[in-house]
Amino acid sequence: MDILMISASPRHDGNSHSLARAALDGARGAGHHVEHVFLDDYVQRLLDNCRACRRLEDGRCSLDDRYAELLMDKILPADGIIFAMPLYFYGMPGRLKTVFDRLFCYTANSAPEQEAVVNGIAGKKVGVLISCEENYVGATQGVAAQFQELTRYLNQTLVGIVVGNANSRGEIVHDPSDPVARARDLGARLFDIRVTDYRIDTARSNRVWT
Repeated sequence: MDILMISASPRHDGNSHSLARAALDGARGAGHHVEHVFLDDYVQRLLDNCRACRRLEDGRCSLDDRYAELLMDKILPADGIIFAMPLYFYGMPGRLKTVFDRLFCYTANSAPEQEAVVNGIAGKKVGVLISCEENYVGATQGVAAQFQELTRYLNQTLVGIVVGNANSRGEIVHDPSDPVARARDLGARLFDIRVTDYRIDTARSNRVWT
């Protein structure tokens, strides 16, 4: 399977990158093909007013960065996506939020890529890796809920969120909860993790594991 790792931190040697590296190692060890990209190489522009900035001649987005390349050539072909991020002010980094904001430009009825993007964005397995200075559980609850809703809306499956605590560069390896090992495991089992989301009328066995 093809896994895309998206790093949201501009620090290519920071703590979230340590988690990303471990997840990539786990994915490769499980036989998956992996690609790692850094958002600061692709996303420079915020969502704008599509009524004003969409190109009149062909209806395409006119924002002049590499977002379209990231979306069409990297995100859509991937079977699974892992987002690696530091916690910024109790939420996801703005550049990562922009990735989701700008999906609107490609899923709107007037977008020429609408069908390809709507069909291609769905069905993916998603994992999230978060480096966070605070170990207070509530610190990451907001961003976890945001990923739950984003993946639900996009018809994706959120299979796991790994949180590691660190501040100084590289010290996440000293977190006694071992987020590096948990990130490695998430990368290895991204497509094997069973996610159950029961409803009142869901037919289900009386056993969790077979």
